[in-house]
Amino acid sequence: MHDIRLIRENPEGFDAGLARRGVAPVAADILALDEQRRSVATRMQEGQNRRNEASKAIGKAMGQGDTATAEALKAEVAQLKDTLPALEAEEKALSEQLHNALAGLPNIPVAEVPDGADESENVEVAKWGAPGTFAFEPKEHADLGPALGLDFETGAKISGARFTFLKGQMARLHRALAQFMLDTQTATNGYMECIVPLLVKDEAVFGTGQLPKFAEDLFRTTDGRWLIPTAEVSLTNAVQDEIVDLAALPLRMTALTPCFRSEAGAAGRDTRGFIRQHQFEKVELVTVCQPEQSEAEHEKMVAAAESILQALELPYRKVLLCSGDMGATARKTFDLEVWLPGQQAYREISSISNCGDYQARRMNARFKPEGSKKTEFLHTLNGSGLAVGRTLVAVLENYQQEDGSVLVPEALKPWMGGIDKLEPLF
Repeated sequence: MHDIRLIRENPEGFDAGLARRGVAPVAADILALDEQRRSVATRMQEGQNRRNEASKAIGKAMGQGDTATAEALKAEVAQLKDTLPALEAEEKALSEQLHNALAGLPNIPVAEVPDGADESENVEVAKWGAPGTFAFEPKEHADLGPALGLDFETGAKISGARFTFLKGQMARLHRALAQFMLDTQTATNGYMECIVPLLVKDEAVFGTGQLPKFAEDLFRTTDGRWLIPTAEVSLTNAVQDEIVDLAALPLRMTALTPCFRSEAGAAGRDTRGFIRQHQFEKVELVTVCQPEQSEAEHEKMVAAAESILQALELPYRKVLLCSGDMGATARKTFDLEVWLPGQQAYREISSISNCGDYQARRMNARFKPEGSKKTEFLHTLNGSGLAVGRTLVAVLENYQQEDGSVLVPEALKPWMGGIDKLEPLF
């Protein structure tokens, strides 16, 4: 959500920022709507003031025996009572129209975000680790996994496409990865573990920016709640309509949850395998902080996600997303892309975004700076630390052996109950 005052102060700059997102100029239309709303609000306020003044004057006129003046004032008050509801309704409608116009616009990229239309114009910032060499041709996880317990057929039989049934040692590996990630993000990286609702109200999904524009990518229940697409929704909305105590900031939270996405905008992408599912698990990281803390917190969150990949010894690269590839709520985003030898490509495994005050305005999440009587909007950040299923894919492909087995990474062995290798079940 954008601050209308900043648009009034610099409409050209606002349009220039949106142009980097491929959005046509809108400041003039927004300011015209804002001016119309303010004009109606002024007329409404003036009418309310006059009604109050006239009502008081009636008693004074009656006390002085001035019946004619009293009757004239009564007629004026009656007329104002007839006209004010229409002005109030008009002001409410214009306010909603302005709110919806602002809510439908994406965040403004910060200066260091490179301009670009799509992922081809993202900028590689760093690489960690070198892709391993194999004495055989490495397989993709979709070919390697079924013999190890990654059962796509049973998942599809039960639920349809993009659902998977994990069995035996594969289920154990998935659980071990999730537990390892959660323990690392809490004990090592300082994020507070949370158990959060998986079903949320409209206000929560609006607050983090999925509504109103991205409803088709979500699943909705028959009672009007939404299945969370990520724990970001529940974690970030913990501060909805709150004035957060300064001493609690920065507030760093993490949660391991199932995530549910209809993938309406991803038709034809990654239809094979375990990369793009309707249901998957993820360890989410969320930070709520003061504005001056958000850049350092962004770097901390990126490092927290990287620590998982480094511990698992999975080669990856860090990418700064261009203006055209960022999510709508972000003002700056880093992606971590893990190396998949079966595909001979780096694939996204984590996206870590600084949203500035964009979400906080939508949620009305504030804090009061030290020594100030006025509140300010918080900054929010979110990222994957990591997506469990995609990490499972990376482990399968990078640790595969020629006989179809998969070695368990050293860092995961304490969570694997003595299993150090996944062996084919058949």
